[in-house]
Amino acid sequence: MSDAGPSDETLIGRYAHGDAESFAALYRRHELRVWRYLERNVGSRAAAEELMQEVWFAVARDARLYRPTARFTTWLFTIARNRMVDLARVTRPQVSLDALGHEADGVVERLTADPAAGPLAAAETRDQALALRQALAHLPPEQRDAFLLQLEGDLSVEEVAAITRSSFETVKSRLRYARTRLRELLGEYA
Repeated sequence: MSDAGPSDETLIGRYAHGDAESFAALYRRHELRVWRYLERNVGSRAAAEELMQEVWFAVARDARLYRPTARFTTWLFTIARNRMVDLARVTRPQVSLDALGHEADGVVERLTADPAAGPLAAAETRDQALALRQALAHLPPEQRDAFLLQLEGDLSVEEVAAITRSSFETVKSRLRYARTRLRELLGEYA
């Protein structure tokens, strides 16, 4: 990671030893991905904001417990998912876990494009964001979660399986079904 600066694992280690700037660097590096994962899963800005605070508080609190047996992002998204599951248990009737589909990459790229691209691009992005949100709502929670973990967390199938405590084959199937369904639902945007 020579161009990107120190690795995540190095930064969390430095933070655990008192370097506050390392925490700030980790936050800047992963803030948007964690936010999108949470917001797209819970479907509520307010709930996502609360979860973001809880996730990053847990990262700060537990930094000394982190062991580089897995990538930092695996640990980070495990914390995010666990906080989300806790919220779902408390507010089960109101919370829906939304997981994105991997084949929506084209749409996702446009959704995360530079907002300064102009009014036409902004309008197209809003339409695509709405279509994506609606498509995600049609996925079963397990498929949405696996898809969003892979997409937003940039995690491998093995890492998603570890986070969700599912078998490799189960996660592979969930991802395949999510992609197929999203491809159907997002046909005009893909």
